[in-house]
Amino acid sequence: MFLRSAPASILGMAPTPRIPPELTKGPFSVEDARLHGVSRAQLLGASWRRLGRGTYAWHEIAEAPMTQLIAAKLRLPVAAVFTGPTAAWLHGLDIPSCSPIEAAVPTTNSTSRLVGIVVRRCSIPAAETSIRRGLRVTSAVRTIADLACRLPLTDAVALLDSALHGRLVNSRRLRDWARAHAGYRGVRRLKRALELADPAAESVMETRLRLLLVLAGLAHPRSQVSLRDDCGLFLARPDLYYPDVRLAIEYDGATHRESLAADNRRQNRLIDAGYRLLRFTAGDVLDAPVAVVSMVRRALQA
Repeated sequence: MFLRSAPASILGMAPTPRIPPELTKGPFSVEDARLHGVSRAQLLGASWRRLGRGTYAWHEIAEAPMTQLIAAKLRLPVAAVFTGPTAAWLHGLDIPSCSPIEAAVPTTNSTSRLVGIVVRRCSIPAAETSIRRGLRVTSAVRTIADLACRLPLTDAVALLDSALHGRLVNSRRLRDWARAHAGYRGVRRLKRALELADPAAESVMETRLRLLLVLAGLAHPRSQVSLRDDCGLFLARPDLYYPDVRLAIEYDGATHRESLAADNRRQNRLIDAGYRLLRFTAGDVLDAPVAVVSMVRRALQA
């Protein structure tokens, strides 16, 4: 004879909380929860996360950027526009989107403070907005221009390099924006960053290494140039290159440790073909910039 299992309540076990599928797809309000059989008291359980006043999400999606942004949209005025790093992430750039979330509201709106959201009060023309992943954001040009105007110069150039390399924007449109907004705070930094930007750059640390040299007064190296031997055989495509003195410069990131043997063979081929090569790591660029500049300067003068 088989005995039926006793109810969880009799065995002293907490019943498995009911998770309505309709509440697992995005943020929802207390009213939405009630409609699907979840009370306000049940929302205090481990299955749910509070994302703001009256806004909740299923715990498994609560930390996802889009969940956070949709929840923020529910708390913001209808006319709000996501800006800054948040807009840049929605446009596809690899930067944090919600640390914190940033949005702008019209100057006529009274909203000024929301927990977890930086609210800026400014009027953004409709022509400088767009829709990304269902959310209203500043246009790609306005987003990149805004950030470049406020970031330190090196960070601004790194942002421009990434946006230009990914063809999110082009330098002509950014220059046009800068001319049309001559009085905009930080626009001179944007113009300077555009002078230093290089669409061929393929990583932030490559940009930092290039700027370290250029801002120290050295010539502007070319980026990602294909080098060949006397027979035209491809040898390598170093991060930076000074053609007049056949000097190649590489930034060795984490992937270098995984491809050490291949990198060594490539280095040998370059040297055998009459090129010179210098390699630097993040420690060199960030912790010993003077030594990096001195070594490259000596190589250029040799």
